[in-house]
Amino acid sequence: MPAGLSRITVHPLTPDRWDDLVALFGARGACGGCWCMTPRLTRRDFEAGKGAKNRRRFRDIVMRGEEPGVVAYRGTRPVGWCAIAPRQVFVQLATSRALKPVDDQPVWSVTCLFVEKSHRRQGVATALLKGAVRFARRRGARIVEGYPVLPRTGDMPDVFAWMGLPAPFERAGFVEVHRHTPARPIMRCAIR
Repeated sequence: MPAGLSRITVHPLTPDRWDDLVALFGARGACGGCWCMTPRLTRRDFEAGKGAKNRRRFRDIVMRGEEPGVVAYRGTRPVGWCAIAPRQVFVQLATSRALKPVDDQPVWSVTCLFVEKSHRRQGVATALLKGAVRFARRRGARIVEGYPVLPRTGDMPDVFAWMGLPAPFERAGFVEVHRHTPARPIMRCAIR
């Protein structure tokens, strides 16, 4: 661990942690007014709610106590977010040819990894994924699935990797199980 960096801890997003997520996401809602609603809505509904409406929708989910994912902290500072829930929660997965189900096993899906810019490439994504697996295990999950993007030749802007890259998934114990398209591996972590 680089000098001066405290250990990373990961906690479910509960109503009392909402302000931490807001601080992490900033005014743009992580990216372009998303507020982690992209995979939960149809494209039309997402676009209609971009920004403040999506923020309200996501806040409502959190305030109902649904715990839609986990937040990573370095000390007391929120530095990362991972969305995880049963696959059926994510409407856009149901319509994706590249991410259609591999089989009929019930899975929990990781649909977003967001790490604060100054904390990237420091193990936060791997810690988030390990924390997400623990979170899902405590809720009865047997398989956690992720859909990382493969980086293109050269640098990929971080904004295009919001579902993560393969390396942190591998470090967190995920293995590739299938590809419906060459560029989108489907990776799983089997929970014992």
